[in-house]
Amino acid sequence: MRFLVFLMVFPLLVGLPCHSQKPADRKPVPAFEDVSQQAGLTVAHNSSPEKRYIIESMSGGVGFIDCDNDGKLDILTVNGSSVDRYLGGGDPMVTLYRQTADLKFKDITAEAGLTVKGWGMGVAVADFDNDGWQDLYVTGYGRNALYRNLGNCKFEDVTDKGGVKMSGFSAGAAWGDYDKDGYVDLFVPRYVYIDINKLPVFGSNDKFCRFRGVMVQCGPWGLPGESDFLFHNRGDGTFEDVSKKAGVDDPDHRFGMQGIWADYDNDGWPDLYVANDAGPNFLYHNKHDGTFEDVGLLSGAALSSDGKELGSMGVDFGDFDHDGLLDIFVTVFTEQSNLLFWNQGQRGFVDIAWSAGIGKPTFLPVGWGTGFVDVDNDGWLDIFIAQGHVYPQLDLVKNGAPYREPLLLFRNHRDRTFEDVTPLAGLDKLPLSSRRGVAFGDVNNDGKVDILILNVGEPPTLLMNRTQGDDHAALFKLIGSKSNRAALGARVTVKAAGVTQFSEVRSGSSYCSQNDLRLHFGLEKSALMSSVEIQWPSGAKQVINDLPADFIYTVVEDKGITQKVPFSRK
Repeated sequence: MRFLVFLMVFPLLVGLPCHSQKPADRKPVPAFEDVSQQAGLTVAHNSSPEKRYIIESMSGGVGFIDCDNDGKLDILTVNGSSVDRYLGGGDPMVTLYRQTADLKFKDITAEAGLTVKGWGMGVAVADFDNDGWQDLYVTGYGRNALYRNLGNCKFEDVTDKGGVKMSGFSAGAAWGDYDKDGYVDLFVPRYVYIDINKLPVFGSNDKFCRFRGVMVQCGPWGLPGESDFLFHNRGDGTFEDVSKKAGVDDPDHRFGMQGIWADYDNDGWPDLYVANDAGPNFLYHNKHDGTFEDVGLLSGAALSSDGKELGSMGVDFGDFDHDGLLDIFVTVFTEQSNLLFWNQGQRGFVDIAWSAGIGKPTFLPVGWGTGFVDVDNDGWLDIFIAQGHVYPQLDLVKNGAPYREPLLLFRNHRDRTFEDVTPLAGLDKLPLSSRRGVAFGDVNNDGKVDILILNVGEPPTLLMNRTQGDDHAALFKLIGSKSNRAALGARVTVKAAGVTQFSEVRSGSSYCSQNDLRLHFGLEKSALMSSVEIQWPSGAKQVINDLPADFIYTVVEDKGITQKVPFSRK
């Protein structure tokens, strides 16, 4: 085993800074504008107000997709449902908004062919057949849907033909080429087992259906969990269930929430992390032979710093301290501080949320969608969190956590500590809501990362990044040739002004959500990247020197840069 248990030396290490450097000047103030209504994002997420059953409180995700290859991000939101609506035939599982011009979006769901009805939970985007068009997988309760993009935002339901038809309660799926054969595979975690015709009675069980003395929905405690699935892409449009063979089927039936692929140990192979509600999280190390080994407990990435099983919801990977290793951030349930797992390499992970300044602000709320994101282009990853309780009934409890909760934004101080800049960014002025999924992407191609959020029972929120300043950035769109076409698993390392940072192309993260597949790098005052290195999943490596900032670069695996588009200044 390559890891050692590291918890004994936790107190000695969490206070050590990685850099003595503090920001020399006060950074630009992060600023966001809510443009949801004028952008045309009007379809409300379906949800019953009382949330009497667990399936009514968990949904759902949002995402970005470029469904017509025009270089502008289109928007996906899952629609949810209610017990009555589902029994009556269900709702279209997802809504697709096509970006037209000047931050205007049009609902094209019906004409796009996204007509499968059910109970949507999450979205994950990839090009599973390597035809150059981004495809879509939608998870939900009762059934999931695989949509093949036929071109120009026209989709075909190939769920049955592809062999990925599922039942049960699926959550945050993730695409990744785990065997590096050039075709992306699909991991789908499942949550709890629920029979829609025999739902547990609201508030009926004192142990599992009450919270702080108030009658609430039942579960997940007291309900059986479900297994997880890994589908191997055969390369002919069909998939094979290899869950058990690969060792990721979860025979103990944990409450699976979100999967995410990342090469946490820098061995060139994608590993798999799974956030589980009310149980230890999984860290599946890729053994390079089609199988995985769960090293979550041994590496320190499964539990809190005091060894507790938490209610994990959302998750993201990012090298927030520039030490060359991917760290993990996990959002959790109320009265359980969010987790910031600092990657110590061979010594494993250690949770530094409290010493980093994140523990206290996240203790009471319920965290969901999240991400490492450089909101001010200073080259250091910040942390964004969407929050919201699952129990509307808690609004009746004095001094309890409310159902509608604020957003959180933590700015990176470059010394393994963060500052809560939510009020500074004006995010505390937004209406309170119970939020779930969050996706990050540059919607208007201006070099700043924007934020899309799902609000339970309401239309989504689109926050445009209006941060002022002259800091530079770059975007990279990667296209594989020998590697999978969407370049999932590719790693880009950028060097500029003495700072080295890297990121990986991923499908599926946050909570049931999909980020922009293009990679964003803030470059602060550097107008030139001295070196850009791309490590492709196939093993090929490209190094490009002296690239100017403030462009969107398209890089093809066997050709290099094929397109260079300047950022929009609108």
